[in-house]
Amino acid sequence: MTTALPPPPPPQEGLRVIAPGAAPSGPRRLDDFRGQRRESQQGGRTIITEPGRIIIRDPGGQQYVRHSEVDRFRYGARDIQTQTVGGETRTVVIRPDGTQVITVTGRDGQLMRRIRRDQRGREIIIIDNSYRGPRGGDGGFFVALAPPVVRIPYNRYIVDSEEASPDLLYETMMAPPVERIERRYSLDEIRYSPTVRQRMPSIDVNTINFELGSWEVPPDQAAKLQAIADGLNRAIQENPRAVFLIEGHTDAVGNDVDNLSLSDRRAESAATLLTQQFNVPAENLTSQGYGEQYLKEQIDGPSPINRRVTIRNITPLLNGGQASLPPPPPGTAPPRR
Repeated sequence: MTTALPPPPPPQEGLRVIAPGAAPSGPRRLDDFRGQRRESQQGGRTIITEPGRIIIRDPGGQQYVRHSEVDRFRYGARDIQTQTVGGETRTVVIRPDGTQVITVTGRDGQLMRRIRRDQRGREIIIIDNSYRGPRGGDGGFFVALAPPVVRIPYNRYIVDSEEASPDLLYETMMAPPVERIERRYSLDEIRYSPTVRQRMPSIDVNTINFELGSWEVPPDQAAKLQAIADGLNRAIQENPRAVFLIEGHTDAVGNDVDNLSLSDRRAESAATLLTQQFNVPAENLTSQGYGEQYLKEQIDGPSPINRRVTIRNITPLLNGGQASLPPPPPGTAPPRR
């Protein structure tokens, strides 16, 4: 059985288009958000809203965080257009070279498709959640699978970026699933189902650590993402449909709501930096925070090791184990504007 999540918050209104090379601005610590949080009850759930985030607490105690990724795509854009047709909302980010990134969401705010259209009008569907096949779900997000049986060495299943060569980073980004993928999974199913994500190897980006309570990548550590960015750009050049999940984590200090918000902002901050400083295409990245759920160092106190991000290639999960996305069935192709 699956359960639906509330849609992510809409993109922030009135955002200026960010000039290439500009540094991100705005609040950089959680203290700036605590006073703006609002709590409500919806269908037995507790819904906590804050600028740019929604945190959902289920009756069973599970918690999740959601945000809109459209704002991250605005970097360097020369125009942004939004249009609603037939229940679908299409947000088109137009870049200076004429390339377009098209995000299509349904009536409930759920991502349906993410498309890149080049200057000649050729389209690549990067994410397609509109067709789920015979085992498709009901718009829900949680999938219960048995943990995968990992038959590769642990240090090749979870790779420490600080110790890995550039070739190993690339090989991990392109590695196949550790177990057969039975079907295509939606992005929400991947985000919120740990045993689905665990079918893919990951990279712990332990070359950067965040200050306590902050999601800003320290300037002296930003350059350490170069090898990660090189591997991502190489992988995306090999497969333009590749999608990488940037996962944010915290240590065990603080409450669950703070840590979910903080980890989600760390993941987004890393994804933003990879695009703005290293030219990794924003549309090939997605981000999600997990708070203190997956501690690397099992301690309750402050831990720089736990304040980190991880990266994994989720393309095979989105595409049912195939190397690239198959064309959608008749009637599901996105209409041209």
